[in-house]
Amino acid sequence: MSMAKLSALFLAAVAASLLCSWGIEGRTSVRSSGKSYQAISCRKHTASIKDFGGVGDGKTSNTKAFALAIANLSKVAADGGSQLVVPAGKWLTGSFNLTSYFTLYLEKDAVILASQDESEWPQVEILPSYGRGRDAPGGRYSSLIFGTNLTDVVITGNNGTIDGQGQPWWVKFRAGELNLTRPYLIEIMYSENLQISNLILLDSPSWFIHPIYSKNIIIQGLTIKAPVDSPNTDGVDPDSCSNVKIEDCYVVSGDDCIAIKSGWDQYGIKFGLPSEHIVVRRLTCVSPSSAAIALGSEMSGGIQDIRIEDNVAINTESAIRIKTGLGRGGFVKNIFARGFTMDTMKYVFWMTGSYGSHPDPFFDPKAIPIIEGINYHGFAAKNVTYSARLDGIEGDVFKGICISSVKISLKKKPKKLQWNCTDIEGITSRVIPTACDLLPEKELAGDCPYPTDLLPIEEIKLNSCPVPLIF
Repeated sequence: MSMAKLSALFLAAVAASLLCSWGIEGRTSVRSSGKSYQAISCRKHTASIKDFGGVGDGKTSNTKAFALAIANLSKVAADGGSQLVVPAGKWLTGSFNLTSYFTLYLEKDAVILASQDESEWPQVEILPSYGRGRDAPGGRYSSLIFGTNLTDVVITGNNGTIDGQGQPWWVKFRAGELNLTRPYLIEIMYSENLQISNLILLDSPSWFIHPIYSKNIIIQGLTIKAPVDSPNTDGVDPDSCSNVKIEDCYVVSGDDCIAIKSGWDQYGIKFGLPSEHIVVRRLTCVSPSSAAIALGSEMSGGIQDIRIEDNVAINTESAIRIKTGLGRGGFVKNIFARGFTMDTMKYVFWMTGSYGSHPDPFFDPKAIPIIEGINYHGFAAKNVTYSARLDGIEGDVFKGICISSVKISLKKKPKKLQWNCTDIEGITSRVIPTACDLLPEKELAGDCPYPTDLLPIEEIKLNSCPVPLIF
């Protein structure tokens, strides 16, 4: 071997050693940029993806660089935690896993680009509350950013971007060419104390954000965008999660902007972990073929204590949609919504008791869902086709519906039947146009109820963390 080659090998080995050492210890005395960001936790150690060989040219794969960075930074979890900074540039990568007591920070003009090479997306097991993949019976691809059994994780930035480059996945899905379920952009499982904030998320292959079997979650300040005809590009899907705050997000989607779930038919019933104690506020949604906020359809572990306030829907199929059916089991109860503003809607209110999508033929058709305690107040909508379509289930009436202080202005040629109601029970007060006979007008002393207490997640005080100056 020539002296030049020996020298090159020696330098590469030294560089690798330095990278590993640098990553283990992190930069404990990094200069501050003078700016700060809000987070559930600040970190003692900081590193840049460049420290681990990352190249931000939009062409070089950084999958190994992210894996190396996070593996090394995980070693200081017990010593104040760590922060991985992604500087300006285009950082192409396949799927990578996060660690605990960790922050992923994207600077302004930083773009994490999802690889379109399927070999960079490992297969992960099916979810036990679903019993199969949603796109195909087999397994599923790992999400772009993935984590399981984590504590204290922050994904944030100065409006940096995570681009899922989902177009090839959408084409394969529509053509029936996938044997595994498409990846999500971000999925965190069996974890607690999570924050995802102040980012731009684009073109996920499927759902954008999927926290599942997790608790104590803050999602705020996100811009989430996908073409309005893209398949299953839900914005945020809390799934069998508790104590969740979603606020100040802007979502343009080919599916539901927010979809609260808890497992699918017999698998969700057996797993039995509800989604509960969730607040969604100051959401702006554009989704012509889906809901601003959906409850279900996978709701077999139950959904309860959901609080929805001060949201906007524009050119969206419905404001809040409850989606269920025979075989789902579970429940949707104690739902509270107030202050919804809408423009150009197909429906304002929509409940579906005949949602027929099932994982397999082995569901129990006698597993009936319980829908009760649905409270809507202070809705204003214009350019509406139908005021409401509310379909319960024969022999399984949706009960305890209260709708108050609603004013709906119709489009120039609206449907003649404005309130289409079957198998429901409840009341309305001060609702225009007048509701169906199954929701008779009552004089209420006040409004439909809304809780006065705060959820524990609403009382969490964020810390002001310094933005590091990384070169």
